[in-house]
Amino acid sequence: MNYPKLPSFRLDGKRALVTGAGRGIGMGASIALAESGANVTLVSRTEKELKDLTDHINNQGFKGSYEVLDVNNEDEVSSFINNAEPFDILINNAGTNRPAKLIDTKIEDFDYVMSLNVRSVISLTKLVVKKMLDSNIKGSIINVSSQMGHVGGPNRTTYCSSKFAIEGFTKSLAIELGPDGIRVNAICPTFIQTPMTEPFLKDEDFKKETIGMIPIGRLGEVTDLMGPFVFLASEASSLMTGSSILVDGGWTAR
Repeated sequence: MNYPKLPSFRLDGKRALVTGAGRGIGMGASIALAESGANVTLVSRTEKELKDLTDHINNQGFKGSYEVLDVNNEDEVSSFINNAEPFDILINNAGTNRPAKLIDTKIEDFDYVMSLNVRSVISLTKLVVKKMLDSNIKGSIINVSSQMGHVGGPNRTTYCSSKFAIEGFTKSLAIELGPDGIRVNAICPTFIQTPMTEPFLKDEDFKKETIGMIPIGRLGEVTDLMGPFVFLASEASSLMTGSSILVDGGWTAR
């Protein structure tokens, strides 16, 4: 009898790139991948956060480096990727939210959110994928979407639009790159307690209403996403592409 063997969740020898890596979800992803054996490159606009996190990773005996980079700056991104070794894993995490009712939404806020949440993701991924293909790398691309890429919400027309776009991008690119052995998936968190959500969650009424939408009855923590990142980056998910993992405490099950 040929009994199956558990596929490896290890990432030894893999090179990973994480955007928005200095804090919140990106910080958790960077630590998770590093602890699983990957050599992780962290990028964001804030050098102190990147340096402190890189030092933490390296002091634990894992492998990390950083690059100060504005993913909205296509010249910076192009220069960095073209001069870097190819990556095996890409986590598109950088993003933002500027909630407002549609009638109060400023077009410059819409443009900024769509630029960071969608355009920068497509621009960076295009460059990373080209080097994967040129090097025959069977890579894994993980887009940080949101539960709001599957449902609507008040004051979230712009944010939901951006995340629905990421869901479509994920599925289309998965079909396109499947024959090349490159997998593309998304992680869709509920409200995670991070510096980005902190201002909203200070409103006790909003916080209570939010938790009321989550059947598990609590907000998410960064640690809730670390396992899914490793899973999607590793061979343990080798048949998964074009999928979205909803880490939402049951929000979208309603």
